[in-house]
Formats: sequence, structure tokens, C-alpha cells
Amino acid sequence: MSATVAMMPSEGQARRGPDVIHAAAIAHRYEGPAGWINSLQGFDLRISRGEFLCILGPSGCGKSTFLKIVAGLAQPTSGQVLLNGSPIKGPGVDRGIVFQEHALFAWLTVIKNVEFGLKMSGWSKASARERAMHVLDIVGLAQQAHLYPYQLSGGMKHRVAVARAWALTDAALLLMDEPFSAIDAINRMSLQDHLIKTWLIEPRTVLYVTHDIDEAVYLADRVAILKSSPGRVAKEITIPISRPRDRNAPEFARERARITEEMFRLSAL
Repeated sequence: MSATVAMMPSEGQARRGPDVIHAAAIAHRYEGPAGWINSLQGFDLRISRGEFLCILGPSGCGKSTFLKIVAGLAQPTSGQVLLNGSPIKGPGVDRGIVFQEHALFAWLTVIKNVEFGLKMSGWSKASARERAMHVLDIVGLAQQAHLYPYQLSGGMKHRVAVARAWALTDAALLLMDEPFSAIDAINRMSLQDHLIKTWLIEPRTVLYVTHDIDEAVYLADRVAILKSSPGRVAKEITIPISRPRDRNAPEFARERARITEEMFRLSAL
């Protein structure tokens, strides 16, 4: 399945508003077996409203650490991250999170999993049901709404996880930590298509962590490439391809090659 809504490159830039995230001079340290390790240092990044930004880098470069700081699950050693101009002090309903594991409640049906966060935020039963069904329809799971997680394929479970996060209308930011990394190649591409379709229908600000160059080119408005030891943003690249994107198109291959070359260059420094 491919998204059917086209967006010109300039349109993605034009619709962006003020910064949703402003990370300035972030450092993060933790104690390892051999002493203290600097996982992040001098980390600076801005993410604009409505932007789909991918953080791309090798394993161990601090991608997930930064996402956890934005989620409020970890604190920087120094520096500050602002969410809509206010310092992040902990987790909140203003951020939706999708991790590598789908983390669905096994004892709840699909629709009740999606409704859960809405009800916790004070939505009425009827409003939560309507919103959950709307999002499940977008991700193509309306027919599976009353099934339990054990009755779903792996790909379907991840689509439910995306729907659960997307349903939270109060979330200013959606955080996604390699959510499709454990899925086979064909299903991963299908999940990427569902994600972009959802984003085009209901635009949100998305911070997406990946180590997959093809995934970054397919999904992102902009890619922030991280360099490790310690982790920091080494290069930011805008992807000037209209949507829907064709993975076999020459312009896709050019952007893939450009990012690949840049990552090889950075790894040699």
C-alpha cells in the first residue's frame, strides 16, 4: 500500500511552524564497567511543528538516549531540551511513544488498547471509542478492532501501537524508537507506508530513530545524522522528494547515496 496524498518538497517546509523541540548543548553521562561514559555531548537539534525528522546513526551513537530524554524518561547531565518553549521535566501526555516492542496489553482488544490512553486523559467512553475507530480505520485495522493481540500478526501489532500513540490528540510530539526494526523487509515497507499515510492525513511532529538509511529517506522531511563517541549531530540533510515516494526512483537512489557517502565520511573522521 502506498500513501495517496502528494506533498511537494517546498510544502513540507511551508507548513512548519515554531520549534516543538529545541535541544541545546545536551550532554549525558552514565557509569559503565570501565568508568564514566559520555553518551551525548554538545548535542544540538531543533524540530519544527509538523516536521517528520529521522535521527540516523550507527549503534551506540546515543539515538535512543536522546529520544528518552525528550520522552522525559532520562535527564541530561547538562544542557536543556525545550518542548514548545518549556523545559521537559518528566513524561507527559503531550508526547506519544512507540518503542521497538509493541507493548500492547494482552488482555485488551485492539480497540481497547487504542482507547486506553484516551480514557486515561479524561476522554468519555463514547468519544474515546469514536477516536479509536477513526485511527484504526486510517491504519487499516478497523476490521480487527475486536480481536486480541494474540490473534494479530507481528505487523498488525505494530500498527496498533502506532494507532494508540496517534490517537492522542493532545500529543504535540510522537516519538518512535526503531519501531519496525524487528519486522521482515516486506512487512516493514508496508508499515512505513501505513505510517506515512497516517501522517499525511493527520499531520504531527514526529521524531523517528532509525539506523536504516532507506527508511530515513522514505519517511523523513529531514535527517539528522549522528556521530558517536560521544553522540552529537554531525550533519542535517533535507530530503527534497515529493510524496508518495518511490523506493525505486532515481531521486530516491540519489538521496540514499548522498546519505551513505556522508555517513562513511563521518565514520572516517
